[in-house]
Amino acid sequence: MTTIAISGACGRMGRSIAGLAAERPEYRDCRVCAGVDTAAARYADFPVFAGFSELPEPPDVVIDFSRPSALPDLLSYCKSGKVPAVIATTGYDDGEIRLIKSAAEQIPVFFTFNMSLGINLLTDLARRAARVLGTRFDVEIIERHHNRKEDAPSGTALMLADAINGCFGGQKKYVYDRHAARGARETDEIGMHSLRGGTITGEHEIVFAGHDEVITLSHSASSREVFAIGAINAALFLKGRESGLYDMGDLLADAGNGA
Repeated sequence: MTTIAISGACGRMGRSIAGLAAERPEYRDCRVCAGVDTAAARYADFPVFAGFSELPEPPDVVIDFSRPSALPDLLSYCKSGKVPAVIATTGYDDGEIRLIKSAAEQIPVFFTFNMSLGINLLTDLARRAARVLGTRFDVEIIERHHNRKEDAPSGTALMLADAINGCFGGQKKYVYDRHAARGARETDEIGMHSLRGGTITGEHEIVFAGHDEVITLSHSASSREVFAIGAINAALFLKGRESGLYDMGDLLADAGNGA
């Protein structure tokens, strides 16, 4: 049985994780033992505290779906108690990502911009397409999210762009929208476009546009449960691991090996 503390427990993703974990009694593989949230509003059969220092005992794993501003306290708590962390919050800047990678030298950290299995398959397909199509095709990425999402482009869009760019030795430059520039598109660009509106959970589209043909790869999430399920699976995977930085590729490889 893996005990889980949810950072950002009162948010939409936190509540989704709590609900899905409560629906897994037949597996008997995990239990939410506590939540951490500035709102500190109890809504389930576990207590919610305003800060990590109030937790009565350490969980086996912390799942974080909060805000980037909560990262220092989260990492401090996890490092001091040697508690593994699944970090699923998005919108981190380069300095915060360096903090996450540094923490992984002391504790197991599962960090990805998207917990969906489908998105991680899309990332792999995008790499394959980029290798085959090469510089003959222009690449544009379009992402759509609900009107409450604060960061743009999404972390997932950046993850997709980085995966494609890796096939070109990191030589591509990212161009965000096109309203500020006039002129023909350059061959070393990856275009990035963000749409915000309504209650869109998350949609990502990669367009490979060549001479007289277009190839489109896309993924659409119809509910937040796909991310919550991925986070729970990541927590189960992370328990008992050695210090290090893990991602969805490690989880999928572990599952493929029958572990």
